[in-house]
Amino acid sequence: MAQHDNVAMDIDRALPLLGGLSPAQFMRRHWHKRPLLVRQALPGAQPPLPRAALFALAARDDVESRLIVRGVDDDWRLRQGPVPRRALPPLSQPGWTLLVQGLDLHVEAAHDLLSHFRFVPAARLDDVMLSYASEGGGVGPHIDSYDVFLLQVHGRRRWQVARMSGPRLRDDVPLKMLAHFVPEQEWLLEPGDMLYLPPGWAHDGVALDGDCMTASVGFRAPRADELARALLARVADDLPDSDHSLRYRDPRQPATVAAGEVPEALQRFARAAVARALAGDEVLDRALGEWLTEPKPQVWFEARHRGVKGPVSAGVVLDRRTRMAYDGRHVFINGESLRAGGRDARLMHGLADQRGLDAKSLRQLSREARDLLDDWLRGGWLHPAAGESDAPD
Repeated sequence: MAQHDNVAMDIDRALPLLGGLSPAQFMRRHWHKRPLLVRQALPGAQPPLPRAALFALAARDDVESRLIVRGVDDDWRLRQGPVPRRALPPLSQPGWTLLVQGLDLHVEAAHDLLSHFRFVPAARLDDVMLSYASEGGGVGPHIDSYDVFLLQVHGRRRWQVARMSGPRLRDDVPLKMLAHFVPEQEWLLEPGDMLYLPPGWAHDGVALDGDCMTASVGFRAPRADELARALLARVADDLPDSDHSLRYRDPRQPATVAAGEVPEALQRFARAAVARALAGDEVLDRALGEWLTEPKPQVWFEARHRGVKGPVSAGVVLDRRTRMAYDGRHVFINGESLRAGGRDARLMHGLADQRGLDAKSLRQLSREARDLLDDWLRGGWLHPAAGESDAPD
């Protein structure tokens, strides 16, 4: 597990990753606005794992994967994972692609890749996907609804991009592929090169060699209806049982000849009930933080036996699968929330920002906060930093 130095990123310092722009400049000029090509953004970039290990991951039930094969007559086939090794075409066969989603949940090198992009709020971060393609492989021209950084880690890939409005999709393929794509710009990416694309930019990436690997760092962009459903469901689950005085009553309801009509008084009561449930920003803020940090369905943690109550020489780090965030009142971790204030809140914020706390910071926590971290460590949400005798690999 990588060692964390708990030093905040300088957002005004020029970075080779961003082509000499600082994170602050990049966010102003490019984020959600226009593409950016960076030559040698990460010099010496290597695949996060060998080809054989990637194929083995794709065959697992707890890993999201897809196999896409393009035939000689432009017919496309899609197979959802798990994808066993025997289902993969020969390496020499052109035109096929294996996509493995959520690689950062399973491979430490992929998780470490995310540390380069922590100038974007972690609440927006989705995952790292690795695309393996034979010569000519790709997924066809398409449009993503989210920001993405495309880092070439092995082989070469040609990217063509265009800004499109009102795109039409093909109805003869099992993919969301554009029916008409006219590229406006084209680049050839080699290992270490990176392309940033904002939402809404049509793009088509084609492998020019076998063993072509591209790591995609994608970001969450929830739809309003998706977010509303998730938050309302979470608020409803957390509602306390009301007392008898809040039950609907209608002592003045007259006799009616329109039995099918919903009484206006009942409608007003229902609106008031919902308004009470959502009263104050804190209710929805808490639900949002819990939803944003909820682990993906295939995520599980390995329980441990050792806590952090004894001497800790090297601090602690969050497990790569742990999601942690905070707002002005709460700390959120793996779908749970807690109130925190003062020094404990400041240190918890540091743990969320830097994904680690050194031993000095640990000693400054209150007994209650230290007990909480002890529970997280025992649950596998947290680990001793490198240097502890039982730190994970």
